[in-house]
Amino acid sequence: MAESLRGGVIGAGVFGGFHARKYASLSGVVLSAVLDAEADRAAAVAMPLGGRAFVDMAAFLEAVDVVTVASPAIHHAEHALAALRAGKPVYIEKPLAITLADAEAIQAEAAARGLVVACGHQQRVIFQAMGLFDIPEQPLRLESLRHGVPSTRSLDVSVVLDLMIHDLDLALSLSTGEPVTAEGEGVMGDSGGWDVARAEITFDNGFVAEFDVSRVAPAMQRTMKIVYLSGEVEIDFVSHAFRNTTPYALNPDFAQTPAARDSLGASVAAFLEAVRGEAPRPVVTAREATRALDLALAVEHALEEAG
Repeated sequence: MAESLRGGVIGAGVFGGFHARKYASLSGVVLSAVLDAEADRAAAVAMPLGGRAFVDMAAFLEAVDVVTVASPAIHHAEHALAALRAGKPVYIEKPLAITLADAEAIQAEAAARGLVVACGHQQRVIFQAMGLFDIPEQPLRLESLRHGVPSTRSLDVSVVLDLMIHDLDLALSLSTGEPVTAEGEGVMGDSGGWDVARAEITFDNGFVAEFDVSRVAPAMQRTMKIVYLSGEVEIDFVSHAFRNTTPYALNPDFAQTPAARDSLGASVAAFLEAVRGEAPRPVVTAREATRALDLALAVEHALEEAG
């Protein structure tokens, strides 16, 4: 690969614009190309950053070394597999895919070709900056609330795959146990999918995690409580404040660290380091993203069973 990697972004929506700007601003990479079904949208994102706009996948893939998939979730697997088959490492916005079969196909293709795949569960960057992964105890309980205001984005998937999956991934990353049961209830919205959902996941080591998500709330709220034998950590992700009654030190200034201030940039940079062989792995691997997807689909099944 060239000394400066040529970055390409599939999808010229809001998240595609975020990713294009990261490729344009990070060292060792340039924004080379943006692909979208609408040429004007692709050009609006690519051209101000020095990139080219494409509507043809084959031509786009010839112009890049690494690919970010930021298209609607229903197209993630199709676009990721096209990039991998062309020999390109891929960063996929969450969710990795919308079916377990597609997620496993992405893993298999990447493994067969020895390519890095990362997934955009960026909240792990925040946990790393806080020091939560350094707490030597296993959590007993987790309570997560993630409410967002109405938006036209991500309506191709349920609120579980849109919002809850962030916190499902965090629960999986904190516990050494495996989820064994999922119960839930939800409310269908005008989109035809679940817009409000609550779920309780029980793990085989006794860990219990509760999730409350909405994408039609009157105001944004994002909080989490993690209960340990020695105390509790309560986090407000909106105000970047936390309360810690455990004996383990957490970083009170985590919100001012470069990684926490730009979790997307830190996540993309880690992906590029893994591609170059400078790091053993990205922040979230395809296997880990598949676990989060598997659990999210179990929650959706529980919602359907509850009616």
